[in-house]
Parts: sequence; structure tokens; C-alpha cells
Amino acid sequence: MPSANESSRRLTARHADHPLRGIALIVASTAFLACSDTMAKYLGRTLPPIEIGWIRFLVFLLIMLPVMLTSASPLRSARPKLQVLRALALVASSVLFITGLQFLPIAEASATSFVAPLFVTALSIVLLGEAIGIRRWAATAVGLLGVLIVIRPGSAAFNAAAIFPILSALTWAFTLILTRMISGADRVVVTMTFSALVGFVALSAMVPFVWVTPSWHDILIGVLVGLASTMGQWIVVLAYRYADASVLAPFTYSQLVWVTFLGFGVFGEIPDLWTFVGAAVIMASGIYTAHRERLRRKQPPVPAEPSPNP
Repeated sequence: MPSANESSRRLTARHADHPLRGIALIVASTAFLACSDTMAKYLGRTLPPIEIGWIRFLVFLLIMLPVMLTSASPLRSARPKLQVLRALALVASSVLFITGLQFLPIAEASATSFVAPLFVTALSIVLLGEAIGIRRWAATAVGLLGVLIVIRPGSAAFNAAAIFPILSALTWAFTLILTRMISGADRVVVTMTFSALVGFVALSAMVPFVWVTPSWHDILIGVLVGLASTMGQWIVVLAYRYADASVLAPFTYSQLVWVTFLGFGVFGEIPDLWTFVGAAVIMASGIYTAHRERLRRKQPPVPAEPSPNP
């Protein structure tokens, strides 16, 4: 039976065989996710964020239902508390970002939310006990500088609603950390089932307090939001079968290109120069962080010292 390191090397080699396919898929996924965000912003004109999130998770649950019914024990988890916590963090990230879209240009909100990998770096120390080197800390500081360039606190261009995509990025980073913690314990279908069920139940408990009866047009847009979001996430999973995260990371930022065009075409939003400058700084920081993570994973493990009491 191959060791974990041998299996990892084989998986990496398999990924390296089709990097262009992985890149094409990740770019396609960002197009779907950008469309989902654009439609969510459009829907925010008539419906509250919690209700939009509820429709999104309802569609997600309906898509997952056939998988749940045909899978063996889709709710049998080795770490159910972490699964619930992860699903709640996912819900919070979604609702916070949709809230930010109501007040911010979509390109600005998206650029700000790309600070999530930097939050992952910080949370990895607290929750995973990882050692973070000075270079990754420097990249994190540069990324945060990029966020400050985008939102420009203290200037006339500052919008207090920028806190929403920042908090969305923080809760998304928390989601990613929890995903790492449970990935070796539960099957993917279990994680997806918990995400759909817990998210839908949590939002169903909140939506009566903000309910606005949607029109048929709103329902159609809401369903499309859920479909585009689910399709985008599914394509992301496919992309990582063909290429490593360090290869795909730079291309995830293509979502900024999509949302810039969609923001202009649908809402007439034109990002200013500082939004582009800040986004470029955030992108450079995120790409360098992914590069350092790739190098860290390639390093051979330090052999354990022999026990003094064999």
C-alpha cells in the first residue's frame, strides 16, 4: 500500500498532466460566480439579503437532494459539530457579501473579499497550529495594504459598508480552515449535505423576520442565482482534479475581470483607478502566498527524533 507521501506525489503528477484544463475550468467557474454575484446585487433592489441567501440555499438543497437520497449515510459525520460550524460560517459569508453588494460597486466588493487567503494565513496559526514565516506575514501585510487602497478609510471615497465584504472574507477563511480540519474525517458528500441542510435551516429561521413577498421575476432571478453559484462551486471542484492550488490561484482573480464588465453593463459602475491599484496589490499578495504554500508543501517532513523510552 503506498504511503501518504507517495499518494500525494502521484496526485500531484496527475494534476500536472492537465494544468490547462484546470485553468480553463477555474476561469469558467469565476464567470458563473460573477454572474451569481451580479444577479444577487440586482435582486437586492427588491429583496433583503437574508431572503436572497435563503433562496440560494434552497436551490442548493434541491440540487443536493438526489445525491443525499442515493448516498449511504450522508449525515454520518465523524465531526458533526465542526460540520455545523462550517455550514454556519458559509451562510454568514454569503449573507454578509450580499449585504455589501447593496451598498458597494460589485468590483470594489469583490476586490475587497479577495483578502480571504490572508485571513486564512492568520487563522492557520490559531486553529491549525501552523508556523507562518516572515515572508508569508509580509505578503499578508501587503494584501491588507491593498484592501486599504481599495476602501480608502478617512477619504471622501470611503464607504462604511466595506466592512461587509471584509467580514465575509473573514468568515469564508474560517470556512476554509474548518474544511481542512474535517477533510480527512468525512466524505465530500457529507460536507455538502451539512452545508445545504444547515444553511437552509438557519436561514429559514431568520427569513420570516425580513420576509418580502417576491414577484415571479424575483423568484426566477433568485433561482438563477442559486444555479449559477452551485455550478460555479462544482466547476471549482472539477478544476482542482486537474491542477494544484498554486497553479490555479492566479486565475481565480479573473473573477474581478468578469464583475468589472458585468458591473458596467448591468449597473453602469466604473471602478476608479484606486480600486484597480488596490486589487492588483491584493492579487499579487494572494499569488505570492499561494507560491509560498506550494514551496512549504514540497519540503520533506522533518524526521522525528527517536523516543528516549522505546
